[in-house]
Amino acid sequence: MKHSASFDSAPAVSPSFSWVFQRPYRIFAFGFGSGLLRPAPGTWGTLAGWLIWALLLHRLPDGPMAVLLVLAFLLGCWVCHRAGRDLGIHDHGGIVWDEMVAVWLVLWLSPPSLVGQAVAFVLFRAFDIIKPAPIRYFDRRWSNGFGVMWDDLLAAGYSLLVIAVLVRFGWLA
Repeated sequence: MKHSASFDSAPAVSPSFSWVFQRPYRIFAFGFGSGLLRPAPGTWGTLAGWLIWALLLHRLPDGPMAVLLVLAFLLGCWVCHRAGRDLGIHDHGGIVWDEMVAVWLVLWLSPPSLVGQAVAFVLFRAFDIIKPAPIRYFDRRWSNGFGVMWDDLLAAGYSLLVIAVLVRFGWLA
């Protein structure tokens, strides 16, 4: 569950499809609308990220993929901050660009099989939901777009560490 510290300058807004699609940065922040799905918008956003990966991104060579991830992270810092400010909640549950970018990183560095991708998805969602230290620390204290993106990047790191162990011991190929 996402932390819901409020901004002081904006009243809380309940996002709708029409609200999201009024501004391009909201479209990205809400994962092209996937963050509006209930329950568990973070899981829906991660699924949307996996779909984009499967349809488009898995074909990219490593260099362009690395550049895309850096640019998507930087874009995320801005769009997540702007959407959070509009909502009056810095890390609203519907803001899922952070999940999408983080799962792209995990999928990029995981075994490309369907089983490998499914394990990557489950591990990322588990670490993003449970938020072991230091993820929970950053999630509670950093209330800007970078903070929104950073805690998911840490969850991706935990996921990749477990995947590396699974691959090393031959339990995942």
